[in-house]
Amino acid sequence: MLRLITIPISHYCEKARWALQRAGLQYREEPHIQVLHRLFARRAGGGVTVPVLVTPDGALGESEQILQWVDARTATSQQLFPPEQREQVLAIARRLDARLGPTGRRLIYVRMLEQRELMLAVNNQGVPRWEDRTLRRALPVATLALRRALGITPGIEASDERAVWLELDWVAEQIADGRPYLLGERFTAADLTFAALAAPVILPPVYGVQMPALSSLDAPTRALIERGRAHPAGAFALQLFEQRATPVAA
Repeated sequence: MLRLITIPISHYCEKARWALQRAGLQYREEPHIQVLHRLFARRAGGGVTVPVLVTPDGALGESEQILQWVDARTATSQQLFPPEQREQVLAIARRLDARLGPTGRRLIYVRMLEQRELMLAVNNQGVPRWEDRTLRRALPVATLALRRALGITPGIEASDERAVWLELDWVAEQIADGRPYLLGERFTAADLTFAALAAPVILPPVYGVQMPALSSLDAPTRALIERGRAHPAGAFALQLFEQRATPVAA
C-alpha cells in the first residue's frame, strides 16, 4: 500500500491526492499537523516538507516528483505530462508552484489565523487525536513558528493578494480563447497544479478535506473567496475541481 504523508489542508498535498485518485492508485493517507509534519516526513524518507509518497521504489518528497511517478503508471492517453507538451506543462506547473502556491498559502493563513476555532476545525481533520490536542494547547507557540516559517509580517497579505491576482489574471489570459484546458484540449499537470494551488482563494467544495462554508467565514475572508470564485480563472479552477472525483480509464 502506498503511503502519503500530508498536512490535510495543504494545496501541495492536494496535488498528490488528486493525481493518485485520478489514476485509481490505492494509498493510505497519513495526515499530520504543521511543524510535527517535519518529523513524520523525515521518518518516511523525505525532507522537511510534505507531501511525501512512500512507494516500493523509495520515498518521493516533492509534489512534482509524485505526479511524474503516478504518470508512469497511467495510461498514455491520460498522462498528465504528455510527451509532445511535456516542456510546456513543466514550465506552467513550475511557475505556479513558485508564484501562486506560496502567496496563496500565506494569504489564507493570515486570514484563518484570526478565526481560531474555525481554523483548528478545518486544519486538524483526520490527524491523530493527540496531535489535535497538542496544537490546541500549543497554538500561540505554533502560530509564532508558523508565522516565522511562512514569512508572515504585518501587511504581507496586501502584497500576497496582488501577487495571487496577477497569477489568476495570467491564467485567465491563457484560456481567454475558449480552450477547455491551459494547453488546449487535454487535461494536464498544468491544470491540476493550477486548480490545486488556487484552492486557498476559492475554497472548492470538492477537496481532500471539508472546506469551511462561506457563511462560517469572517467578512474579510468571505470577500476574498467570493472575489476568487468570481474571477474567470477562479471559475475555471472550480470547473476543474468538479472533474476531480472522476478516475481516468486504466
